[in-house]
Amino acid sequence: MKWEGNRESDNVEDRRDGGGGGGSPIFGGRSIGIGTIVVALVGGWVLGINPLTILGLLSGGGSPAQVQPQAPAHRPPADDKMARFVSTVLADTEDVWQGVFREGGGQYQDPRLVLFRGATPTACGTGQAAMGPFYCPGDQKVYIDLGFYETLKNRLGAPGDFAQAYVIAHEVGHHVQNQLGISAKVDQMRGRVSKTEYNALSVRLELQADCFAGVWAHHAQSARQILEQGDVEEAMNAAAKIGDDALQRSSGGAVVPESFTHGTSAQRQRWFNNGLQNGDVKACDTFAARSL
Repeated sequence: MKWEGNRESDNVEDRRDGGGGGGSPIFGGRSIGIGTIVVALVGGWVLGINPLTILGLLSGGGSPAQVQPQAPAHRPPADDKMARFVSTVLADTEDVWQGVFREGGGQYQDPRLVLFRGATPTACGTGQAAMGPFYCPGDQKVYIDLGFYETLKNRLGAPGDFAQAYVIAHEVGHHVQNQLGISAKVDQMRGRVSKTEYNALSVRLELQADCFAGVWAHHAQSARQILEQGDVEEAMNAAAKIGDDALQRSSGGAVVPESFTHGTSAQRQRWFNNGLQNGDVKACDTFAARSL
């Protein structure tokens, strides 16, 4: 992926010096307070977790948790290559979505991206590294512990910088859904439909975020030719590795479609590719699709 030398976003907060709290590593054997939530996330922790479902709301509460005071956030150091990569990808999503919204007669509000280690307070509750990257609509921020990328590469078998960019683009896709009011409409169905039906809505929400990630890649390639040979394959491989069916198989359990919250590997690949090929938000209406 061609990214070096491109614009970096100013909307990155670096809390890795301890300002955000917590220090437990991803899947650390001695992590505190992670065990229960990891069980809840089996099959869905890797990408696009909807924090309204996970963070602070497992007991059924309906309001965001109070954000605890923390040290002022600052920009990442200039010599941190991974932080620069994340900042550059975020900037590229800003450029693309500002243009897409402008063409549609709207105005895109940039999200902020928070780098943290272990755990950090959010408007949706305490974010944990074990959850993987996530978006919190309460504060319109994407959260990521960069150690996740080692997990993506070494434990999930999805290496490559464009696979890493896909992760960020997917979470920004949730911000786009929040801007368009889609996330709120889905969340309003909580408690009004059965768990199986709500899971099915969650799948459509996640697949749409995959499609939005593809829309970003389409426009970024058209404007800046960011793709190199093998990049699309990296993203498609990542989508395959984090499908609900693939994760359930890798955990040694049975594949239970009724429990899916993110979609199968094939579905995630299909919708990312749909956005990549069409570059059109209208092509990402997973809620109207008869077949996913």
